[in-house]
Amino acid sequence: MRRVALAVLLSLLATTASAQVRIKDIADVEGVRENQLVGYGIVVGLNGTGDRLSSAVFTRQSLIGMLERLGVNTRDEANRLDTKNVAAVMVTASLPAFARQGSRIDVSVAALGDATNLTGGTLLVTPLLGADGEVYAVAQGQVTTGAIAARGAAQTVTRGVPTAGRIPSGAIVERETGFAFGERPAVRLALRNPDLTTARRIAAAINAFARSPVATPSDPGTVVVRPPPGRENDLVGFLTDIEQLRVEPDQVARVVIDEANGIIVMGANVRISTVAIAQGNLTIRVTETPQVSQPNPFGQGETVVVPRTEIEVNEQQNRRLGIVRGNVTLQDLVSSLNALGVGPRDMIQILQAIRAAGALQAELEVM
Repeated sequence: MRRVALAVLLSLLATTASAQVRIKDIADVEGVRENQLVGYGIVVGLNGTGDRLSSAVFTRQSLIGMLERLGVNTRDEANRLDTKNVAAVMVTASLPAFARQGSRIDVSVAALGDATNLTGGTLLVTPLLGADGEVYAVAQGQVTTGAIAARGAAQTVTRGVPTAGRIPSGAIVERETGFAFGERPAVRLALRNPDLTTARRIAAAINAFARSPVATPSDPGTVVVRPPPGRENDLVGFLTDIEQLRVEPDQVARVVIDEANGIIVMGANVRISTVAIAQGNLTIRVTETPQVSQPNPFGQGETVVVPRTEIEVNEQQNRRLGIVRGNVTLQDLVSSLNALGVGPRDMIQILQAIRAAGALQAELEVM
């Protein structure tokens, strides 16, 4: 008997532990974030798959300006430029928090004109600007797309997107973002999914760890944390300790529907009041099988096409009215709908109808 009780207890503890997550995985430290960078550049060395200079005016002007900076005058012969090995591209990157000068970051490259393939091209020196207009990194390197494009006289095969690629470690950080993290008297934890209950649980876990009221939830998405006495000069170490604490985040009862792809995602707290559901469709199938009628040999007449149409009507009379009991769980709801033979797309319409009837005790979000 004791063994059975111990097994049940261990099972409950495992279930509770599995529902808890680290604070590090559900909240971010305010100010510790990435910054978006963007730049305009030129990719050269393409195998005839670049922009057409006759239609891509910006590519031609960029090429002329680049050659002039290198001491080559092409102004007088600008109309004769007919290379297809150059493409104008937009270069984007994310500058990580606390990235130091001289470190490298990955960049993404995307064609701006009518180039068909960037594979094998080389991006020339491209300054990457931040939202303030300052240069934070400089990108250069060979573009890798991971795409396959083959073209023949009558068929073309393309796998992936050959007009967009990446340059691993293709940019060097030239400017750092100023952020004095260790000098702040307090920090704010920003919840990725704002919720009052979750914010309160995070503050309670931090206060229990510090044995003092150092954390206070200021709103559903923010928890203000101050270092406890004796650790004012060790804010980084204190945050390292508390980000490993585990809490159980609360979930909002929500149903997310993607009608375009027939995807349904339901939260664990979704509840349904007692409703009766009937699901059935009227299917009409029209099949055309024309036949060719030919005259007998050496007879008079001509060949004609005789139309033949077959119409089938399926009312799906085997469908029945089903009752979904009140206060059912997510598993009960899915099992009940599957028992009625309901597919994902029909289930979307049923959920919308249940909500219209006022029986869906959850938020319904349609993407």
